[in-house]
Amino acid sequence: MRLIVLFDLPVVTKAERRAYTLFRRFLINDGYDMIQFSVYGRILNGNDALGKHMKRLMNSLPPEGSVRCLTVTEKQYASMKLLVGLPLFQEKALKVNQMLLF
Repeated sequence: MRLIVLFDLPVVTKAERRAYTLFRRFLINDGYDMIQFSVYGRILNGNDALGKHMKRLMNSLPPEGSVRCLTVTEKQYASMKLLVGLPLFQEKALKVNQMLLF
């Protein structure tokens, strides 16, 4: 399963830019990969991991803005269509003899 975090944060004042930077750094350090600008996702191993990472996410929320979470299965994520652009390195299909390590 995957946890996808979508956010829209204000960056007008210096404090808002700092909150944005801290939240983005939290996502990267916690194992999230950038899917698009302001859209990050990570792989989870079941509902126990989902609960753990939701708590961590709730503790790191910025004071203002909009942050949303979406949980999808691997099958649903794999059925996502890329309409314009190229797939990211993390999204390229693996051959049978390759192994993915995180």
